[in-house]
Amino acid sequence: MRPSLEGPAYARRVVDVPALPAVRIEHARPADHSAIAELTVSVYVGGGLAGPEYGVELADVARRAELSELLVVRDDAGRLVGSVALVLDGDFGEVTESDDEAAVRMLVVDPAAQGRGIGALLMSECLERARAAGKGRMVLSTSTVMTAAHRLYERLGFTRLPERDWSPVPGVDLLVYALDL
Repeated sequence: MRPSLEGPAYARRVVDVPALPAVRIEHARPADHSAIAELTVSVYVGGGLAGPEYGVELADVARRAELSELLVVRDDAGRLVGSVALVLDGDFGEVTESDDEAAVRMLVVDPAAQGRGIGALLMSECLERARAAGKGRMVLSTSTVMTAAHRLYERLGFTRLPERDWSPVPGVDLLVYALDL
């Protein structure tokens, strides 16, 4: 059962990030879904990181919210500047191989907020939540063209698992990274 998205428990914590006065991580609300969809499709498809056929899945935020802990980051003005899907159970992780593994999917940061630690903050929050859920490893897959993401994952201590690389459709090659928790 997912935690309630109502009331003061909704805002998890406030964290200082360089170049941003303060941000907060929260569970996404249904009212956030269209903004998350627009941001994700814009960054992934519009930025040349994914093909338009994947845009349909990227835009289906309601499904993502049902299958994961959908987290958002808001800046001090309340603007949504990032999002990620944390998968603690179920098949939405696609790259998990056991109940001991958690996964992250569809990490996105608003281009205007990139380079300010938002992606690292979201990933750190996911790692913390996975540890709290008793998971032993975090895994993720990323496109070969997402080199900025690769650098982030490596800075956080993730290592490549080339034996688990995969291709969801012909012509799309995904690299797998993992971090033991």
